[in-house]
Amino acid sequence: MHDMVLKLDDIGRPAWLALMVMSFIVFWPLGLAVLAFLLWSGRMGRGWGRSWGCSARDRDRWKQRAAAAWDYGGSSGNRAFDEYRDETLRRLEDEQREFRSFLERLRLAKDRAEFDQFMTDRKNRPADSGNAAGAPQA
Repeated sequence: MHDMVLKLDDIGRPAWLALMVMSFIVFWPLGLAVLAFLLWSGRMGRGWGRSWGCSARDRDRWKQRAAAAWDYGGSSGNRAFDEYRDETLRRLEDEQREFRSFLERLRLAKDRAEFDQFMTDRKNRPADSGNAAGAPQA
């Protein structure tokens, strides 16, 4: 089931819509179940204009929900393994936080370079001699 969900996520929103429509045609309660799943998982909640596919963040959210659904008690019964798992999860969360910070700095640097280029182009643009803004030239 989990593999089918990931495969449909790779195809994107049209695949989910087709599955929902077919479910309604075959057996309407199944169609309602698919619709409820799509709304609960957030696959249809961001509007049509943003993305037709499932983003990496959505896949990560799905994996976290699936892992939480299968994690019954938190403890495996082996303290050494639990400590190792907790330390690994902490390390991965730190790395994820650092990577997101890196991406933010990268976006800021790109925005700054684009703005500096715009200002340079604007400063070096030849001034209109005697024409009012928007006036047709003869």
